[in-house]
Parts: sequence; C-alpha cells; structure tokens
Amino acid sequence: MKVLIIGGVAAGTKAAAKLKRENQGYDVQILTKSAEISYAGCGLPYYVGSVIEDKEELIVNTPESFTKQTGVKVSTETEVTHINRAEKTVTAVNLKTNNSCVYSYDKLIIASGASPVIPPIDGIHLKNVFYMRTPEDAISLRETLETSGIKRAVIAGAGFIGLEVAENLVSKGVRVSVIDMADQILPGFDTEFAGYIENHLADHGIMSFTGTRLEAILGTNQVEKVQTSGRTMKADAVILSIGIRANTGFLSDTGIELMPNKTIKVNEYLQTNDKDIYAIGDCASVTNAITEEHAWSPMGSSANIEGRIAAQNISEKQLSYHGVLGTGVCKLPELNIGKTGLSEAAAIAAGREVISVISVVDDKAHYYPGASAFIVKMTADKTTHELLGLQVAGKGAVDKMVDIAATAITLHADLESVENMDLAYAPPFSTAIHPFTQTVNILLNKLSGEFETFTPVEYQEGKADGYQIIDASITPQIDGARYIDLSSVNAPVPGLNTDEKLLLICSKGKRAYMLQNRLKYYGYTNTKVLEGGTAFNEIEG
Repeated sequence: MKVLIIGGVAAGTKAAAKLKRENQGYDVQILTKSAEISYAGCGLPYYVGSVIEDKEELIVNTPESFTKQTGVKVSTETEVTHINRAEKTVTAVNLKTNNSCVYSYDKLIIASGASPVIPPIDGIHLKNVFYMRTPEDAISLRETLETSGIKRAVIAGAGFIGLEVAENLVSKGVRVSVIDMADQILPGFDTEFAGYIENHLADHGIMSFTGTRLEAILGTNQVEKVQTSGRTMKADAVILSIGIRANTGFLSDTGIELMPNKTIKVNEYLQTNDKDIYAIGDCASVTNAITEEHAWSPMGSSANIEGRIAAQNISEKQLSYHGVLGTGVCKLPELNIGKTGLSEAAAIAAGREVISVISVVDDKAHYYPGASAFIVKMTADKTTHELLGLQVAGKGAVDKMVDIAATAITLHADLESVENMDLAYAPPFSTAIHPFTQTVNILLNKLSGEFETFTPVEYQEGKADGYQIIDASITPQIDGARYIDLSSVNAPVPGLNTDEKLLLICSKGKRAYMLQNRLKYYGYTNTKVLEGGTAFNEIEG
C-alpha cells in the first residue's frame, strides 16, 4: 500500500504515524510546503509572551526525527500543484530547486491546512505587520518586541488566537487594542457572555472595538497608525488574526467536492467524493456532532483525531467520525474561558426549542485558598432536556467543566442523566456538589418552574421594567434598592403586597433564589430572580 499525504503539522503527521503503526509495510510519504512538518501552532502566543522560553520547544518533530521514529518518508519545501485522480498521481514542485516531480499513490490524504487571511488593504507589507500561524511568525514578533521596543499594538481579530496574543503582549508591557468586524468578540459564544468577557478585558487594559473594520495600515517604512472604519489608532505593530482560509486552491480542477468556504467535503469516514482520497484537519469540512450538518472546526485537537481515524480507515477498519462540538478553551488575563456544543443562538438557528440558564458557582470549596467562581451558561433542549451546550468563564479549571459537558453532549445525555454523577471532590479541586452538577440542578429548577427568572438578555431588553428591585445579598450592595435579609423572612414582608412585581438580585443568584422560594411560601406570586446577579450584570437601580 502506497499512501501519500499532502501536509504535515497535526493532521498529516498523526495520520502518517498511525498508518505505520497499523502496518509497517505501508509505504507512507509526506509532502509539505513548509520547511517543518510538525510544530506547536497553539503554543505560538505563549512564545511571544516568553511563557515558552526556547523557540526550539515549538518544533514537535523535525523531518529527520520523525522519519527515524516512524519510518515515514518526508519531503519538505515541496508544494503540490496538481492531482491526477485518473492516474492516481500528484505533481509537486521542489521549492528549493523549482523542479517538478510526479508521485504515485494508492491512497491519498489531503492535510494541506489553512493560511491566514491577508486583507487587500494599503500598508499590509509594512514592517511590523505580523501574523500568528507558524513558528516563524511568533519568533519574528518576539524578536521585534525584544529589540525594537513596541509600546502599542493593534490586533485585528478577536477570536481565541487574537486574544491570546493580546494577553501575552500585555504581559510584556504593550498597550493593546483589539478590533473585529463582528458585533462581538469570540465567535461561537452568546452575545451577553462575550460582552461579559469584553468588559473583563477592558478592566485589564485590553480595549476591544467590535463592528470595526480594518481599512488601512499607515506608515512610511513601518507601522505608525491603523485606519479603521471608526477611527485612526496609533500603533507600533499590527498583528493580523482575522481568520484563515483552507489551502485548497490546487484542487480547483480535480473534481474533488468543496464546500462554499472552499474546505473539502468529507463523509463520516473522512473520504472525499473520491473513495481513495481522504481529507483531514484545517482543510476539511467535517460534521457537527449535534446538528449532523457540515461544519468547519480548524482545531489541533480535532485534526489529530481525524488523522488517526483516516489512517485506520485506510487500514480497512471502517471507523466513523461522529463530528465536532466546537470545543475550545482560552487563557486570558486572570480569566479562563471555554465552550462546547451549541450556543443558545446556534441551537435556536438549528431549529431547537431551547432553555438556558446563567449560574455563578464556586469553583472549589469557598474556604480553600485561591477559591473563586465559575460563571456558566448552560443550554438544553426544552422538550427533551438534552444538553446542547456550555460556556464558562473563571479563574479556575474551566477545561474540567467544558470536558464534562463535551462528554455528556457526545453521549446525547439529558439533564436528568447527568444530574447525580459521582464527580471528584476535595476542597482544593471542587465543591461537594460539583459546579457542573449545581448548574444542572439550577437549570432543572428553571425547567420545573421552581426557579423563575429573567436572563441577563431579558433584563437588558427591559423585560424587568416595572419590577421593584429587591437586594437579596448577604449585606446591602445595590444603591437605591430595598434590602431584605433572607434570614429575617418568617412571614409576609411588611410593606410588600403579595402580588407586587419583585426582581430579586444578589451577588451570584443563590440567595435571591432562596428568598424567592421563601416568598412563594408566604404567598408572593410575582417574583423573578436575575440570573447571574451582580457578578454578571450591571444593575440599573
């Protein structure tokens, strides 16, 4: 069996290594345009911030070490220009000699990856315009930081990579502004959750300008200013992280089916419309595990999974790839964030009738040093109670919350199925009732009608207008609001009629819920709790 792989990095090298482990007799060869075959793309922002000190640590494998470890032949600086499906050959150009060569295959894996979007604007080639896709990009930015004294930087693109670069630049003393054409930062998060994170970033010196288009980069020889659709901003450097495009231009005349975004359409076995050609990684469009629609999820994690499955399928194991959930985590200044599954907006767009809740729960025993809180948004199907998505922010191990949710969603679990899981507890790690379980309980209470609320979005839309704000905190904290101490309520509250519209607010939502429960007992029929309390919402007294 002769297997040719176009591209390395995560997907290509994983497929190659697994193929050789499946059958040492396979003739496996990687052709890659890059000089390297395997590098830590997700670690690049942390090299910029000197969290990763040595640039050699960014290189996972050299071509030589990979060949010795696996037996895979590697041809670097070799660009594939054409595929002949009828003859089962690939034409490639050696970028060092400019000579063409033809390679034959029995099975072909396309793992050609993606490249940064380069906007067609003036100044794009000025000195101190950077990308963040390859080790060379990170090395160049850090060398400039250390030698040229960058004081102000503008980052175009407010996704995970852009914000991770922002955090690392701020740690180096750089003043950072982030711009994005979208109406919010962090695509894939719900609007109000992204807004909370945006406010947190502003508190830590990272200003975000959404709905703002990059129009030009200004300067004589190097970056001096950035012209946006809203303003001109001074800058010593620009980092472009506005998106990536699949490297599939060489497939234009092959008949291989592409999606509208030019990613390669594959089936559950990661095959293209040619049964002998597979596509994996950032160039491929796979399936969303919930909606079963085609989805592009260019992540190193899914690339590795796809590489492994494709290799086994070439080895005649017929394994299905059930798809992606859009899972991701990100480290920001004093805040970790993560998500998996569908956002509430995406679930509604997919035709689901949904219910969601925002909770603020302790991330570990409150008395343990370093204890903080998770802010969680959990979304489920209103009819079936199937868990659909989770978003979380906090100083602690948000990945743990995300991974529990990803497991549950993958197994198509409903809320009742995960309500009483035996999750790990010790004060340094969690709470006696796990924060994930607490959020499940809160959402179930909301579904049953025991917990009646306004969501932050409903509050922002004015649905609480006409409600009297009741401060239910441990001690008064809302200016101008009536304060009610939960422990003092042992009868109807003097001065409050049982049919009055009451909006109960505390710091996290827990005491407000407990007050609501007690007021209902005493006949109050029109109470609402503001989800997320003052921890998440800005209260208008």
